[in-house]
Amino acid sequence: MSALPVIGLVLVAALAIAFAVVPLLRMKDLKRRWLILSGIAIAMIAIGGGVYFLLGKPHMAQREAAGINTREINGLIPFLIKRVHEHPEDARAWRYLGQAYMTANDPRNAAKALTKVIALTGKGDAQLDAAYGEALVLGSGSDVPQEAADAFAAALAVDPHNAPARFYLGLYKASHNDRAGAIALWQSLLADTPTATPLHQMLVDRIAILTSQGPGGAPNPRAMVDMLAARLKADPNDALGWVRLMRAYTVLGEKEKAQAALVSARKAFADNKDAQTAFTTAAKALKLQ
Repeated sequence: MSALPVIGLVLVAALAIAFAVVPLLRMKDLKRRWLILSGIAIAMIAIGGGVYFLLGKPHMAQREAAGINTREINGLIPFLIKRVHEHPEDARAWRYLGQAYMTANDPRNAAKALTKVIALTGKGDAQLDAAYGEALVLGSGSDVPQEAADAFAAALAVDPHNAPARFYLGLYKASHNDRAGAIALWQSLLADTPTATPLHQMLVDRIAILTSQGPGGAPNPRAMVDMLAARLKADPNDALGWVRLMRAYTVLGEKEKAQAALVSARKAFADNKDAQTAFTTAAKALKLQ
């Protein structure tokens, strides 16, 4: 049995867990954070059990992977490089190598490996096109390059619901003054994104900025504050959002609205002592009480 299926499962699990865990580590609610992290741990145990029964003979996989340091993704890269050198037509090995490079924070080499996959398998794989585009974006260190935008467009042509493609192509359109196109992509992605995630908040903020921009491209502060107020009315479970709203109203000279926002914030987080403390601190700093 080849070690490649095992490596593939490890890489997919690593990428998925990284996507889920990094935002959670920034959560302020410790109890909620550890409950969710515990759930992820249970899921990983389930994945491990599934791999065990799928392979049927785990000792064989262990034997074939001897010498590979699977505790770190970097330990897989030399093995995969050796594999693609010996079997340059092995598209699956090239794809795993690209995933390993991405997980190891080496997007430029990831893009090179994924280019080889596309050359071997052809176009029409939405996940592959999106992964290639993302590697190009992260490797550029700046805006979304044209080649990456083309890859994301190709991914969406096959799968209109591909999340990374919608996000990054939205960035490309926003940077090229296509606000309507960017908003349309991000609104569709927002509808598919759970509210209690950093991505959801990021999308809300970016859409608000684009929507509030006037003809000259400069944000309209009043429109942004009104959109923040509307969002909090629809979904009040955002303590920092309430603090931002209080500050915004204060800057605009609308003290009564700032005080009303404070009342609404306290009501929304009536059972959260940490949030109440934050609201009190903000209220004192803004002279709302």
